[in-house]
Amino acid sequence: QVPLVESGGGSVQSGGSLRLSCAASEYKYSRSCMGWFRQAPGKEREGVAAIDSAGSTGYADSVKGRFTISQTNGKTTLYLRMNSLKPEDTATYYCAAVDAAYCVGPRFNREEYRYWGQGTQVTVSS
Repeated sequence: QVPLVESGGGSVQSGGSLRLSCAASEYKYSRSCMGWFRQAPGKEREGVAAIDSAGSTGYADSVKGRFTISQTNGKTTLYLRMNSLKPEDTATYYCAAVDAAYCVGPRFNREEYRYWGQGTQVTVSS
């Protein structure tokens, strides 16, 4: 059973915005490290934003200044706000969680993440 459920994907024009959500209320370690990854056709899955148990965040260089990762106070929902979208942001976006009750430092190595959502498609047209 997947405890993470993404929503909010869609199609937008270049320069537009989207907010992705990841429901984590069923995840026993919702206060652990969590992250957003994306995978475009023919490419490897890459980390774009991550947050640790203390709320410290990190971003891939390609999205810095445009994307913001956040959580609700109860950490039951993870968000990814995406502004100034570009065609190269087109991908399937996944939220993921580390299998640990507490985690220090945002993580970008997908091998550290055990739980994954089903993905939501984001398409940016020029």
